[in-house]
Amino acid sequence: MENHDQQIEQAYSKMAQLCSRSEQCSADIRKKILAYEIVDEIVDEIIEKLIEEKYIDDERYARAYVNDKFKFNKWGRVKMRYYLHQKGLSDATIEKGLEKIDDEKYVKLLVKTMKDKAKTIKKKDKFTKMGQIIRYTQSRGFEPELIHRHMNEVLD
Repeated sequence: MENHDQQIEQAYSKMAQLCSRSEQCSADIRKKILAYEIVDEIVDEIIEKLIEEKYIDDERYARAYVNDKFKFNKWGRVKMRYYLHQKGLSDATIEKGLEKIDDEKYVKLLVKTMKDKAKTIKKKDKFTKMGQIIRYTQSRGFEPELIHRHMNEVLD
């Protein structure tokens, strides 16, 4: 029995260390604890304790994730929402993270992404160019309606 308690304490302290080094979400931590072959009820207890002690905060994680993906990866909301969903975060938590994006900066990034892509397209046919720009910016995670709304700022 002592060994079991030691295992739990060891898992807890390793996860606490990990969480203090970088932002983690509860789903990722759950996967890591399960690797220790600890039963689900105890995994829940460990996660609750990490949340109580503020090592894990899914909203804080979502905000940090959105901030990083926007600033460094230049992703749109669609792509961020998809990946946060894959992490098992709730829609409400995801939306709280996404609302931190400044709309003006978001549109500026979209237009810049579209202009940068337009410069790389050799074909001069307007519709071919538009199609390539639309596909590219959608793959970066931008909303189709926003792409179409700002297309005239890109094409001459």
